[in-house]
Amino acid sequence: MITLLADGGETGIEGPVVPHGATILGWERKPHGWCRGEACVPSYRAAAAETAEGVDLAAFAELLGRQVVADPEEGVIAVGEPAGLTESGEAPRFEELERLRGTKVALVFWASWCGCRYDLPAWEELHRELAGYGFSVLSVSLDRDPQDAREWLDGVTHPTVIDADGRIAELYNVINVPTVVWVDEEGRIARPQDTMTATDTFRSMNGLSSERAVAALRRWVIDGEAGTAARELRAPTADERRARLHARVAAWLLRAGRTDAAERHLTAAAALAPHDLAIRRGLMPLRGVDPFGEEYFALREELEAAGIAIYRPLPDWQEDPS
Repeated sequence: MITLLADGGETGIEGPVVPHGATILGWERKPHGWCRGEACVPSYRAAAAETAEGVDLAAFAELLGRQVVADPEEGVIAVGEPAGLTESGEAPRFEELERLRGTKVALVFWASWCGCRYDLPAWEELHRELAGYGFSVLSVSLDRDPQDAREWLDGVTHPTVIDADGRIAELYNVINVPTVVWVDEEGRIARPQDTMTATDTFRSMNGLSSERAVAALRRWVIDGEAGTAARELRAPTADERRARLHARVAAWLLRAGRTDAAERHLTAAAALAPHDLAIRRGLMPLRGVDPFGEEYFALREELEAAGIAIYRPLPDWQEDPS
């Protein structure tokens, strides 16, 4: 039996070749091809994944534009989200965001392993202050252990979600926290993934002005002015997408106590996306490593020496050099 990690869940399958007649990743075989709703992969293309024994899961996923990381020895396969999941400018959909359609939303990505956890009360205040203008905060925790996030959500009234499998971070190409995305009433990107703070608690480290950022947010909510930022998310590279799948497998293995196997996948992820702190720092708690300790600061030094920015805000949110 193999565990399939896909679409935000875990499924047991008999092997990497799926028997004929089975539904695969939500797709069903029809006479003219594989279909999911109105979308279909025609038979002549699907033939590349079909064998006499069944359908090769990895080959089928690749037909859908989805990357695969498999560890046959450990009995686990992870399938990523499709490349180009949405139309240009459309915010990738997930359940909690869909409930807020018709409302302006600030998607606030945070984690208990980041100092940005101390910004949550300020985000809660903005949520309450601007609710009358048709606005909501939706905070997304990147904690791999949901319990780590829950203690920081006590008393919060805005919608929240814990992205323990990293799927939402994958959809929005989030490589560190705090990251914020603005989504308009029609479910389109008003401002892409930027480093944004709601307080100046760590301004000496990140050089960001929360006053500028929050003022810009208020202008967008009240006056509809989103500024000159791009209206599309920065797309991940193929290596970044594959790194996230290695991280998903590593998290699954760590929860199962298979530390050595998990470290192999963490090493692979770090080689593919050395800048992705959501992976490299985010998995430290599952490894029993202090995310505020020596290993984290060594990682910061490594990235700084390589000229890799830890915080990636647009210029209008950075500290005024004057």
